[in-house]
Amino acid sequence: MLEEKKQGKFDKMINQEVTRRRFMKISGKSLVGLTVSASLLSLFGCTQEQVDSGTVGVWATPTGLLVVNQDKCTGCQRCEINCTLVNDGHVSSHMSRIKMTRNIMDNDGHGTYQDDWVYFPDTCRQCEEPWCGEACPVDAIYADDKGVKWVDEEKCVGCGECVKACPWDMCTLNPETEKSSKCILCGACVDGCPTSALKIVDWDEVTAAEQKARKPIN
Repeated sequence: MLEEKKQGKFDKMINQEVTRRRFMKISGKSLVGLTVSASLLSLFGCTQEQVDSGTVGVWATPTGLLVVNQDKCTGCQRCEINCTLVNDGHVSSHMSRIKMTRNIMDNDGHGTYQDDWVYFPDTCRQCEEPWCGEACPVDAIYADDKGVKWVDEEKCVGCGECVKACPWDMCTLNPETEKSSKCILCGACVDGCPTSALKIVDWDEVTAAEQKARKPIN
């Protein structure tokens, strides 16, 4: 019986890792071009039409799948407000680990992708081999036991090398503390979203939904 339990636990870990690796291939991208099973659509809180339109994106993180639905985002900034209230004790779009405001308008008066009023939440990809960590000269960026990347503020010297290194501009240097910060998957942004434009789906749930569908999504 003990051996069976051990084997079951091992199989579960393997299935979860296979699922995570599959989504890593499309992490940070829209699901456009993929036919998503009904069980996954239900988990993600979206429709196949939204997938086809390119408004649903996913990020594979160590703790689960972050699902972003642009169709549901109203640009209310609640995700940024919650993020900074929880992590900094005050409201600051600049310091937010989830980036939404910067996608509304750039300095030319157009949306980031040259379409007016483009807005959607964007955040750290939690890279397995993080650009920010490799650029840090004092090894202030590290992974915890779950694989989530953190900034050790005691080590951080505020040099800004991590900010320059990230291809997605996700690290932010605090002008007051002169310390860098980034997303630590605390979930405050998801908890604060009034329209469920943001969801974090546990890997166990994603794996179970894929097994229920009995077919890969890519």
